[in-house]
Amino acid sequence: MDTKLFAQSTEGEWVELGQGNRRRVILHTDELMLVEFAFEKDGIGAPHSHPHVQASYIAEGRFEVTVGEQTQVLSAGDSFIAPSGVVHGVRALDAGRLIDSFTPHRADFLK
Repeated sequence: MDTKLFAQSTEGEWVELGQGNRRRVILHTDELMLVEFAFEKDGIGAPHSHPHVQASYIAEGRFEVTVGEQTQVLSAGDSFIAPSGVVHGVRALDAGRLIDSFTPHRADFLK
């Protein structure tokens, strides 16, 4: 089996996304990907959509999250799902971190 099954918190290369925001791929298979996003206060995850189903967990901070036509403020311990093809985005109300899972994996994050 060549699939990596475990990851340490010190692993994974951070990719700078601009405005103090960054991401790192934690683990992935063809079917599933786990990614950590770090946001500075007032950082934006611009509204976008993709064919992947995304489930996100707020690990730290507070975020204004919009999925489709619905917007809520979520805090550490909360979560949301962005269905395939639905426009979604976030705004960091505090510095914070999201743990996102994608199915299938985001090939564009591996380039």
